[in-house]
Amino acid sequence: MDIYSTEEQQAEAIKRFFRENGVSLALGIVIGLGGLYGWKAYNQNQITTAESASDAYTTLVESGEVLGAADTFIDENKDTNYSVLAAFVAAKEAVEKDQLDVASEKLSWIVANVNNGDLKATATTRLARVQFAQQQYDKALNTLSAPLEDTFAATVSEIKGDIHFAQGNTDQARTAYQAAADAGGLENNPLLQIKLDDLAVTSPAA
Repeated sequence: MDIYSTEEQQAEAIKRFFRENGVSLALGIVIGLGGLYGWKAYNQNQITTAESASDAYTTLVESGEVLGAADTFIDENKDTNYSVLAAFVAAKEAVEKDQLDVASEKLSWIVANVNNGDLKATATTRLARVQFAQQQYDKALNTLSAPLEDTFAATVSEIKGDIHFAQGNTDQARTAYQAAADAGGLENNPLLQIKLDDLAVTSPAA
């Protein structure tokens, strides 16, 4: 199972998150010079904090030790968007090293701490895939029961189908795969069609 099979879509969601939630430079309308100065000082502090976190994140990634240093980085930068990005990278590295418990921990942290809908849905679906890989089927289904962005409906249904199929519930798997297809899941995902074909009900010959 490829936990990161929709990497391009998820990467775009992450990019969009940072575009929409970057440090604001607009000064707005304030009353009095004192208020204006305070707002400028606040913005400057925000810019400085973001730049510092950005530099630290770059250093972390270039060090090649993301997984080992992720906890410290996240703790020191938990009020910045870079902590979320670091957690995603650490989770991916953990999966590649077959450290699924660690991946689950990082993704759970993102789900609990991020407010952006796309990022929360990305972390949630990846977490469910990790739990599926650990054969924690009921736990994975419970993870997917959380309300997520509509654009992730096909992904959620397909993962549910995988879980049901692994449990031997072929009828439920077929229903879930069809729901994924109905939600647009067949676009750029030929594997879903294969799953549907494998579970297709053959009508008896007349």
